[in-house]
This record gives sequence, structure tokens and C-alpha cells, in this order.
Amino acid sequence: MSHNTFGHLFRVTTWGESHGPAIGCVVDGCPPLIPLNEADLQPWLDRRKPGGSRFVTQRKESDTARILSGVFDDGDGPVTTGAPIAIHIDNEDARSKDYGEIARAFRPGHADMTYQAKYGVRDHRGGGRSSARETASRVAAGAVARRILGDGIVIRAGVVQLGPHRIAPDAVDFSAVYDNPLFAASAGVVPAWEAWLDGVRKAGSSCGAVVALEVTGIPAGWGAPLYGKLDAELAAAMMSINAVKGVEIGAGFGSAELSGEDNADEMRIGPDGGIVFQSNHAGGVLGGISTGQPLTARIAFKPTSSILTPRQTVTRDGTETDLRTKGRHDPCVALRGVPVVEAMAACVLADALLRHRAQIG
Repeated sequence: MSHNTFGHLFRVTTWGESHGPAIGCVVDGCPPLIPLNEADLQPWLDRRKPGGSRFVTQRKESDTARILSGVFDDGDGPVTTGAPIAIHIDNEDARSKDYGEIARAFRPGHADMTYQAKYGVRDHRGGGRSSARETASRVAAGAVARRILGDGIVIRAGVVQLGPHRIAPDAVDFSAVYDNPLFAASAGVVPAWEAWLDGVRKAGSSCGAVVALEVTGIPAGWGAPLYGKLDAELAAAMMSINAVKGVEIGAGFGSAELSGEDNADEMRIGPDGGIVFQSNHAGGVLGGISTGQPLTARIAFKPTSSILTPRQTVTRDGTETDLRTKGRHDPCVALRGVPVVEAMAACVLADALLRHRAQIG
């Protein structure tokens, strides 16, 4: 199986399966002398880990990260050495027996059929390599990327739409995201959203959601034309996340409804002599290069495919059957997708920073 690595100068390779003994990643290209220890990784992993509320899978994983290489303490605290950073996370609560019924039947909406068609073999225990369990490794890598980027670049994401329920753009509050179990970007919607999602959960069904991303502090100039566009690489990174089916940058599809006059982000000179944009329909990127404005995107997650309602499918030997997926699953996979979105943005931006320095000096 190829294509387990992403990035150019900041490169991340993830490994492991949902029900294997462990998962992890190798981060290559991290500059030396950056302070880094497990405590820098754990807060981000804790935000993604399962079992945090009734609205996510009840699989119990501590997601405790161990750094195995690439860091050295010469007496002043551990710092990166420039060598590959290997990070290890144990799988502690896999229940493979929950997946016995799908050993031969393909779950609708999952990668079961495509993995079987491509490789001739698949790990049916929780989806194996295709499981969202793999995203814990991405969050660990994202924590390393944040250390490269520094505190001046702030990456925030949150759920702005749950099923048909939306948060008005002017009501989005990213500071509320990690203070509620729905990762909602508004405290005001939480009670109503909880009641609605409880109904979905108790019915054994699922729903989709939209996650908004905002990154501030990026200077103008990151990214490259024509095939290294910052927005293209960000979109590709987001599309690589499990269950993501759509990404829009800035105004996105809404820009198709605007006139040229409305869509143009007009500019003026600010009090300090710098350029000030009057709007940000471009989402902080023009010609694939950052403008210095906030980088904004919206990411659409499909409903969780594992539901209790029987769905029509087929088996490996070509028999038609109905299948209901048992086990412990998120009624809305986008909730725990929020820290994954942030992590993938961090990895893309760390790579963009290093490539910018390499070209410009």
C-alpha cells in the first residue's frame, strides 16, 4: 500500500490499523532546536480522543503519545535534532468481535468494497487502515507542526452546521468550540443541537456536518504557483480526512453568485503604510499565495456510514444481503474531525513555511 506520506519538506508518514497493537507517525523535515516533548502533543490528542461524551464513539482510548526518536535533551530540556520524529500511540480498547458480521459483507458507504477490489484483502476489524482511528497520528503530527509555526499563527476550527442546522456567519465564535461536547462554534446553539443529535443517536442513525476553519497570523507570500498553491494543498489535505466530501476556500461556491464588483477584495493603504483589504472573499489566498489575511475554509463531512438501520449490500462471494453495522460509532464523525482539520492545516502551513524559506531565504 503506497501513499501513506504527505508533505514536501515537512513530511508525515502515518502507520498502523484501527485494531492493531498501535498506531503512529514519523515526522521528517522538522528543523532542529525546537523545544518538544510529549506534553506538547497530548493536549491536542485529548481533544480528538474517543469517549469524551455521549455524542461520540464510546471506545476508550487514552491516546497517550510517546516520542521514540528525533528529540534529545542535553540538559536544557528536550529539543528536536533534525532527525525523523517517531511517535507511538497504543490501541487499548479494540473490540474486534463487533465486526465479525462484516468479515464477508461490504458495509455501504465504507471503503470495504474498494479496498477489496484494489488489494484483494482487507482488514475488516474497524476498517483497518481506512478507519478514522488513523487520524490520531495526524493530530500528533499537527502538534509538531504547531511548534514549528509558533504562537503567532492561530489555527481554529469548529462545527458551524450540524445536519440542517446552521450557525449564522456573524455568530461564529471559535472560542466556544472546546467548551462544548459538539465542538460547535457558538455556545448558544448547543442545547438545541444536543437535543436534535440525541434523537439521531437514539434512532441508531447519523448526520453530516460542516466544519469552518480560520487561520490568522500567516504573512503574505506563502504558497507557490502554479502547482504548489497554498489553497490547493490545503484542500487536498482536508479531502484526505475520513468522511470529507467537500472543501471550499473563502466564499467558495458562494462566489458563483457574486458579481465581479462584489467578489473583488478591494485594497487601501492602512495607517501603518501596509495594504488593508476591504473584504476576504478569496479566503486569504490569491494565485495560490497567501495575502496576509485570515485563511478561511469550510469542510463538509458526510454522515457516519456505520448505522443500525439495515442497508442493502453484497458479500465477497456475490450474494445480496442486508447489513446493520454494530459496534461503537460516532453519530456525527465531524465532531471529532475538528481537531483533525486543525492538525492538517498546521501540517500544510508548516510545510509552506519551510518551502517559502527555502526559495526566498
